[in-house]
This record gives sequence, structure tokens and C-alpha cells, in this order.
Amino acid sequence: MAMPFHLTVKLGTYLMKQKLRGVKKYPLIMELEPLYACNLKCGGCGKIQQPAALLKQRMSVEQAIAAVEECGAPMVSIAGGEPLMHPKVHEITAELLKRKKFVVLCTNAVFLPKHIDKFKPNKNFAWMVHLDGVGAKHDEAVAKEGVFDQAVEAIKLAKSKGFAVYTNTTVFNNDSPQDVIDTLDYIHELGVDRLEIAPGYAYGKAPDQDRFLGVTQTRELFSKAFADGRRKKWRFNHSPLYLDFLEGKADFQCTPWGVPLYTLQGWQRPCYLMDDGYVETWKELIEETDWDKFGRGKDPRCDNCMAHCGYEPTAVLATMDSLRQSLRAMVSH
Repeated sequence: MAMPFHLTVKLGTYLMKQKLRGVKKYPLIMELEPLYACNLKCGGCGKIQQPAALLKQRMSVEQAIAAVEECGAPMVSIAGGEPLMHPKVHEITAELLKRKKFVVLCTNAVFLPKHIDKFKPNKNFAWMVHLDGVGAKHDEAVAKEGVFDQAVEAIKLAKSKGFAVYTNTTVFNNDSPQDVIDTLDYIHELGVDRLEIAPGYAYGKAPDQDRFLGVTQTRELFSKAFADGRRKKWRFNHSPLYLDFLEGKADFQCTPWGVPLYTLQGWQRPCYLMDDGYVETWKELIEETDWDKFGRGKDPRCDNCMAHCGYEPTAVLATMDSLRQSLRAMVSH
């Protein structure tokens, strides 16, 4: 399975407009982090390592909307930290939906039952619940017991109220192919609308630096987990080419500007995963970043990265440039 059909049409229309205008570098999905604070301390994430003063800050609705409009991305992923700790995240979401953006709100789901009635189902909105395994496996990843059960109940609640629910699963080097299969089977049976999966990126500030996968390990893991056409039964929110990439059946260069990140400190340079400072405007990010310095074989920090924020945009663009791959993506619906 690939992205939902209406989202594929929205993205295809946007890509065609950029091509006709001759734009070379443009975002596909914008990552918006209106806060750094979180209620969990996951070993593979370094967001809450920010200074205490930053952890207390919350982005204004006006600032968030201005940043989205500035870059023009058709899709917005609201992340953090934990977005549901932001007192006005529902207002940010509503304003983006008014502007016809497709919005996913990424959450560990602990606070979702408390805040869900502030949101309304919309074909352009989905909850993105993080699930890094089944049962104790997920609880270990987030360093707190009971979170898996809370997340599952929150997913069921959201589905009962008519919301679309996606999941995001990060894979580490303590995951076996069977762990991946078990997790995706469980999520599939849970009835979520779409699944996302990717190897974790080695954040410099992540508390646990021993859990990240290398490229060879990643390809071996996914080729075994996806063997015998197994991946076709899961409702992925990925292009088929990105899944080929994870298996080692295709290789791409990263498109680091494809999923830019806007935070309390501005636009993070160069990409969602690497922090080389911040600039105030989208124009500065695009025009004053030396993009040729980044990617596998260019910057050692990129050597083991196979995350979808860098390679999904490349896969999407490759799909749009190929009639055969476009038809493949359409058939996968």
C-alpha cells in the first residue's frame, strides 16, 4: 500500500506545479515542532536535551502558521516533543486545515484521550501514534511501563470517534526481522489506516547511542522482514520505492530539503535530523545552505541514515518521474 489516493493526488498536483514553475528545491512535508518538551524520555531521541529555558517555551499559533505559509509545503507533520503538551496545538491544526494542508499530529498518545475532543475528524487530518514494538518492547523503547497499553487504547478511541490514525515505528539494532513482522502484524490487525516505519537516526544528543543501525544491518533486517512479498499486506504510508530502498533493492541520494524542520529557534539547518544551526527564513535555508556537503559519502553523520525524512522525498520524486513507478504506486492502493 502507498499513500491515500486523495493525498497522492494532492501531492502530484503540487509536484507538477513546482516543475512547471521551474522550482528546483521545494518541501514535500514540513516538520513543525511548536515545542521541545515531552512527557517521556525515549532513549533514541535527543529533543528533551535542550536547555531548560527552551523546554518551557511554546510557539505561538501565528508564528507556526506563518512558517508553514512561508515554505508552502502541502503537508505538515506537527511533532515535538509531545505536541499535546502545547495548549494551542488544536488551534494550529484547525488553522492549517482551513488552508487545505494535510496535517498529521505525531503523539505518544498518553494525553490523547484528554484532548481528543478539541479536534474534529477531517479527511486532511490524521493522528500519528508512535509504536516501537508490541507490549514490553515499546515500553522499553520509551523507558516507561504501561505506555503501550495507553497508546493502543488511544488508537481505539480515536478510531471510534471517526479519526484517521497512522502509526510510526522506529527500528533499532535490537529489533529482529520477526520483531518487525510481529509489530506490523499487530498494528495491521489493530485497524490503523496507515503505517510508517524507518530505521532510527543517530541523534547526537540521544541518551542511548548504541542502538542505531548501519546501512548493511538495515538492508538485511528489512529484506528479511519483507521477504516473500509480505510487505504487500501492510497498509504503508510510503512509496513502493522507499520500501525498495530499505530492502536494498534501490539506492538513492538524500533530498535533505524535502522535509524541512521549523522549531522555536527557526529553520533548522540542514535538515530534520541534523542540527548545524538555525536561520530565520525559508529563503535563507534554501539559498544559503551548501546542500552539496550533505548526504552519504559527503558527511560522516549521513553515512548510516536511511530515514524517510531524507529518502522518501527522493523516492516520491523518482516515482513521479517514471510512468512505470507511478502506475506501480497507483496499483498499490
